[in-house]
Amino acid sequence: MIARPPAKSRAILRRFAPVLLLPLGACNWVVMAPSGDVAMQQRDLILIATALMLLIVVPVMGTIAWFAWKYRAKAQAADYDPDWDHSTSLELLIWSAPLLIIIALGAVTWTSTHLLDPYRPVERLDPQRKIDPAAKRLQVEVVALDWKWLFIYPELGIATVNELAAPIDQPIEFKITSASIMNSFFVPALAGQIYAMPAMQTSLHAVVNRPGTFDGFSANYSGAGFSNMRFKFHAMDQRGFDQWVARVKASGQRLDRATYVKLEQPSEKVKPIYFASVEPRLFHAALNMCVQPGKRCMDQIMMTDAQGGAGKESARDTAGLRHDGTIDVGGYHPVEPGKKGEIAQPAGMTPAAERTPAERGNQAPGQQDHEGHDGL
Repeated sequence: MIARPPAKSRAILRRFAPVLLLPLGACNWVVMAPSGDVAMQQRDLILIATALMLLIVVPVMGTIAWFAWKYRAKAQAADYDPDWDHSTSLELLIWSAPLLIIIALGAVTWTSTHLLDPYRPVERLDPQRKIDPAAKRLQVEVVALDWKWLFIYPELGIATVNELAAPIDQPIEFKITSASIMNSFFVPALAGQIYAMPAMQTSLHAVVNRPGTFDGFSANYSGAGFSNMRFKFHAMDQRGFDQWVARVKASGQRLDRATYVKLEQPSEKVKPIYFASVEPRLFHAALNMCVQPGKRCMDQIMMTDAQGGAGKESARDTAGLRHDGTIDVGGYHPVEPGKKGEIAQPAGMTPAAERTPAERGNQAPGQQDHEGHDGL
């Protein structure tokens, strides 16, 4: 006969079961069940490292409980020796087992760190299929904005905001930067996270093996709109991807420098925006912080510095050297300089509620602050 709990106990368990499961409500196992080969290898590394560490943790925890029970006061253990201070066999066991595990963990981590280097092109689609070195890779240029993501497909001549798509079983090469502050580009189902930093380019190589719609977001706090800095990643077959590209091209909008400057302004909860065409070398300008006409590109400035500078006469030549996000070029002011107000955004974009005016000492050249002082 099977013993069953009393009816009253079962009723209590049924009543409080939702409460007991509440802590699991926020769990998302996508990291443990990803759809991309790179993320799967990273998942395997997590499992291997955890298993190796548990080889020590579990026996130690079990031994603690066993010693506490065996040598409790009432046990009167026959082999109790309060003056014991050394055991060669025990010392060998205590030190050799962790040492071997550390060696194994170090070897696995070392090889995986190189094999899963985000800058290293992927060499396989999955464990059974290798990638032809001459195979075409989908190029995607990523710009982290406040607080949204811009994706440029340079070979396709299109761009999107807060929506990313790629065909399955095709290697993807991401080139990543940020317009203002450090963020972290992360699609858990695809690959590990990689930082996006202003005036710097990072890279990420990945491949997706199963169709679906997955979440992507920033994994590094970047200000008030950080929580809503999310996007959808659509993995689809080649036919579905071609149809998606056609929808983007049907939007009719063009992403040029003027539109980018408006897009760059802080905004939250931005719905996906499609751009049918993109101005050439826009990502290069965003990377080098010289989208606005008259700005000097950072790569040009660094090249001048590497050559020893531009001479004493350059000390007063400061035009185009302000790279703090101030809009200082005529014709590109979203609002009148020094005033608060909403910014005229591209169609489909929700502007932030308030904009900060240029403050004294921070205004652009030729721009007046709220006290009427001109910038340098």
